[in-house]
Amino acid sequence: MSRQKRSAALLAGLMGGAGLLHFAAPKVFDPTVPRILPGKARTWTYASGAVELALAAGLAHPRTRPLAARATAGFLVGVFPANVQMAVDWRDRPRPQRLAVCARLPLQLPLVLWARGVARGSGRP
Repeated sequence: MSRQKRSAALLAGLMGGAGLLHFAAPKVFDPTVPRILPGKARTWTYASGAVELALAAGLAHPRTRPLAARATAGFLVGVFPANVQMAVDWRDRPRPQRLAVCARLPLQLPLVLWARGVARGSGRP
């Protein structure tokens, strides 16, 4: 398997795994939904999980990969406010949990760049 295909497959696996987790453990994700969004947090949790699964499927197929990779980059930018919300909400949690949730914030950029690299066909940011 080429490096490009391996990179796309890994990104698809990451997105698919995240999507499945939204359905398997929605209570973990509900509190990350920004309160400014209308409706129930659970609806947003399931919707984002479904989008992640759809993106994973698109990333897995060569014909849809470039578009799905660009959409993945956009999605990752779009969910960044949820990560910020979680960091704010967890400011009173034990230090290891605070560090873990804060570490997610700067990790969004490499993920976005990775998705852009897959869109360009390089598989690298």
